[in-house]
Amino acid sequence: MTGNRRIAIYPGSFDPLTLGHDDIVRRALKLADGVVIAVAERTTQAKDPACPLDRRVEIISEVYADEPSVEVVQFSGLLVDFARARGARLIVRGLRAVSDFEYEFQMALMNRSLWPEIEVIFMAPATNYTFLSSSLVREVASLGGDVSAFVPPIVLDHLVEYYGPRVAGR
Repeated sequence: MTGNRRIAIYPGSFDPLTLGHDDIVRRALKLADGVVIAVAERTTQAKDPACPLDRRVEIISEVYADEPSVEVVQFSGLLVDFARARGARLIVRGLRAVSDFEYEFQMALMNRSLWPEIEVIFMAPATNYTFLSSSLVREVASLGGDVSAFVPPIVLDHLVEYYGPRVAGR
């Protein structure tokens, strides 16, 4: 995914990938020729991952197996270094609520300080996903709640394996 194509990097932990994430990816494809979902090896926020990094990359790759304009890779280090190495000058970030803005704004300014050519686009998810986060999905699933309305079917299959059939409303 290089050359004259406009490539967008969508970084995050994606543990798990939610329908809110999917909404952002699919809408970002309207702005860029390709989207690289960059699954972070190390997150900036303390999280207890439910799924190992390499397995997350496999699961997300399955979700987008029929979408040639989406690539899923893991990365470590500075996001701007990763973007520069991929030939991307666009970072896409989702904003669910005003509370997300301050943190994301600081990160965007830091990234532009490190590499002035990078642009950051903030996208709000569809209204029905504004409350949705991976952390909430993990918590509900870990307590045996039905998360089938919040994740793609392939992700749900993994969550059923990990947490049991109740997460799929079974």
